[in-house]
Amino acid sequence: QVQLVESGGKLVQAGGSLRLSCAASGRTFSRYGMGWFRQAPGKEREFVAAIRWSGGTTYNEDSVKGRFTISRDNAKNTVYLQMNSLKLEDTAVYYCAANVRGDTSESVRDYDYWGQGTQVTVSS
Repeated sequence: QVQLVESGGKLVQAGGSLRLSCAASGRTFSRYGMGWFRQAPGKEREFVAAIRWSGGTTYNEDSVKGRFTISRDNAKNTVYLQMNSLKLEDTAVYYCAANVRGDTSESVRDYDYWGQGTQVTVSS
């Protein structure tokens, strides 16, 4: 069983920055593929970014292109999402997810464990 706990979400002005963290339990975190997703009210959960066990990254280029950066610190069992130049449309609950096989995907169905989410609200 893997537990994921997100933190760092808050109210921020448009154009600002925020860093989200996701702390994971388990001694094999370095082998996990990790993803960030988000869900706005009335919308489906959307892929944001992912990082493989090897460090390779993928992003939702349409929505976060050049603004968000995903990273991981295996010594701390933590994955981060650095968000810059925030826009009103970035407002959502942000979730991290773990794929214990080390892969990453843009599909929610390919992740085995999920956190409870952290709210990010961008104001004008």
